[in-house]
Amino acid sequence: MQVSEEEFQLLMEQTMESIPEVFKKRMDNIVFLVEPFPSDSDLSRLGMKDGRNLLGLYSGIPYSQRSTWYTGAMPDRIILFQQNIEAVCKTKEQLINKIKEVVIHEIAHYFGMDEKQIRDAGY
Repeated sequence: MQVSEEEFQLLMEQTMESIPEVFKKRMDNIVFLVEPFPSDSDLSRLGMKDGRNLLGLYSGIPYSQRSTWYTGAMPDRIILFQQNIEAVCKTKEQLINKIKEVVIHEIAHYFGMDEKQIRDAGY
């Protein structure tokens, strides 16, 4: 299922609007980006050779590790990889659900959860 970059961005923004306020008000100094697919430097940093299965990526200082001295830092980033997400979706409904799943997964990393904790929580 393929959509334009603009439509994908809009779907991601709509997902962001649905995040409960209790989480949104704690999210600070973070940007959400859409890229077609992971860069070579993303893959290298993760120790991956093939990025086709990488749907999203959080990079930054997790909220749970920030101290009172956390100021002036570059924004954390959550990147959704549009072409990889589209490749696993056959319908627009699947695409919307997958975007939501990936956004929630990466926000969980922002709050300091590791892969096991995220899986245990159902994501």
